[in-house]
Amino acid sequence: MIGQETAEMLALQALGWLLGQPEELGGFLAASGAATDDLARLARDPLFLAALVDYLLETDARVLACTSDLGLPPTALGEARQGLPGGRDPHWT
Repeated sequence: MIGQETAEMLALQALGWLLGQPEELGGFLAASGAATDDLARLARDPLFLAALVDYLLETDARVLACTSDLGLPPTALGEARQGLPGGRDPHWT
């Protein structure tokens, strides 16, 4: 399991990837209620980063596109989520 600092760094990489994906970024902003102008400030919040990773983990297509473009294994986002707040909580869905 990776630590929170490493998980946050991976989430920031994923945010960078998301910024280059206008359609996905629009979906994330709509789902999160964040505005583009807020992203620099929110990127310092581990809870926001957890929500970002949760959004990416919603579909295999997002996971595979993001990790492939970043040169990461497909499991990287799931591992990052484990290191962010709430990531070790049980999921009942």
